[in-house]
Amino acid sequence: MSLRFGVVGTGAIGREHINRITNRLSGGKIVAVTDVNQESAKQTVETYQLDAVIYPDDQALIADENVDAVLVTSWGPAHEATVVAAVEAGKYVFCEKPLATTAAGCMRIVKAEMKQGKKLVQVGFMRRYDSGYIQLKQVIENNEIGEPLMIHAAHRNQAAGENYVTETAVQDTLIHEIDVLHWLVNDDYKTVQVTFPRKTKNAHEKLRDPQLFTIETNNGIVMNVEVFVNCKYGYDIQCEVVGEDGIAKLPEFPSVVMRKSERLSTNILNDWKYRFMDAYNVEIQDFIDSIAKSGEPQGPTSWDGYIAAVTSDACVKAQQTGEKEPIRLQERPAFYSEEILQNN
Repeated sequence: MSLRFGVVGTGAIGREHINRITNRLSGGKIVAVTDVNQESAKQTVETYQLDAVIYPDDQALIADENVDAVLVTSWGPAHEATVVAAVEAGKYVFCEKPLATTAAGCMRIVKAEMKQGKKLVQVGFMRRYDSGYIQLKQVIENNEIGEPLMIHAAHRNQAAGENYVTETAVQDTLIHEIDVLHWLVNDDYKTVQVTFPRKTKNAHEKLRDPQLFTIETNNGIVMNVEVFVNCKYGYDIQCEVVGEDGIAKLPEFPSVVMRKSERLSTNILNDWKYRFMDAYNVEIQDFIDSIAKSGEPQGPTSWDGYIAAVTSDACVKAQQTGEKEPIRLQERPAFYSEEILQNN
């Protein structure tokens, strides 16, 4: 039996997920959609030839008994209300980041989920499903390079628009590193400090670019993460883990090597969607399969969304103060304990 999805938000990422569930993946079906722009919802149903009900709002969609899972791909500030309502209705939720725009909002979702007594929510941190990051985590967990000491990472985009400001580097860009690096080393964050190198001529007046984030974990791992969103040469994700006995590096995205005109070259991507397209497919398929197998999603949890929100807030504060800012998490509830997750 297919997992019946109701989609809240039919913008770019919403349509991509609808397309993959409908045409690429197995075990899922779109049965309802809604968007604040009703015309967008209608066009989406027509474009993908969906047998789906178009609802005026998320509350009506959630109330549909035919909806098993709610796919939240709306505007970030709207996520919290939709997720809480869906959880309270006992529906499964796949929510694109952010889970909520504040730590307090994430905690409200956590409490609502715990009240239901089972995990219902998965957050769309797709890098955990990227084959390169999975290999990197296996190297760390197998102790092939000894205990991790440092991580050097970079998140580079070709160019950023006028609506991309200094804080956006944390909230829309660094947020992926915040989650995936925490997952890689399984160590909570302790402090963060931000350094602003010389500003590139390609950044507009409201954006300080590039930025360098130094994050320290409870066990003393130091992570240096470069965010450079006007690098010009392409879309480039780098991650190198320095261990006691060796170094492990995220593999380069596969590309043909060419010898031509006295040059040896490979192509570099310029679009994040192509870099992580396979990861998006795998994460949604895992969401569907996990629910069918165990009755709960097995991916990034509401607690992971909370960790990301707290860390993001600290990073933004560090941008403003220039000081080393503490990252203070509440104690992890037993409901989200690592032991329970591993047993599942």
